[in-house]
Amino acid sequence: MNRSTLVICFGDSLTAGFQSPTNDNPIGRETPYGQFLQSYLGDVVEVRSSGICGELTGEMVMRFRRDVLDQKPNYVPILGGTNDLGWNASPREIICNLIKMYEQVLGIGSLPIPVTIPSIRVEDAGESREGQDWVAEHLARRNQLNKLIQEYAESKGIGYVDLFVATVDPQSGQLADTYSNDGIHLTTAGYQLFAQQVTGILKPMLAQSRPS
Repeated sequence: MNRSTLVICFGDSLTAGFQSPTNDNPIGRETPYGQFLQSYLGDVVEVRSSGICGELTGEMVMRFRRDVLDQKPNYVPILGGTNDLGWNASPREIICNLIKMYEQVLGIGSLPIPVTIPSIRVEDAGESREGQDWVAEHLARRNQLNKLIQEYAESKGIGYVDLFVATVDPQSGQLADTYSNDGIHLTTAGYQLFAQQVTGILKPMLAQSRPS
């Protein structure tokens, strides 16, 4: 009997499923989107999650062989770069690290699923010129990185998840409050949406690879 198709969800806190504490949940929680992905796809796949909070893409590269390649996955959704941007790394530097991981997955005959990074939300940012400028600068760098991610996927003819578009408030360009209670991490609804987006990429490919 062949082993199940293996999907490894790889990334930082948005893959680990970190949620900030709330009044209803004062200690916070982790709801990795991989658990929702497993329920959406069923037992035709095995889904594992490998996310570390606060991780930079350079650190992701360092553990990628051990935590991903050595497991011989079939598909690897990869989300990283939010923390790098927080440390003012350049989008060009970040995409170089992401491409290293995408290419290593392709190199073992498997398929990466690039994921764009979501927006941010800063409450009351619009009340001052400084706040508006700060948000605009951060959104511009996110958009630049996400464009590079999309261009890579299109150049390889592979599907990608546009998590930015899926979770953004189209009026403000910021992360919709439905999907985040702290402006950076996702809520349960956000992680469920993330899983739905990945499911939309994987289901057609799983159907094609299934014996008739």
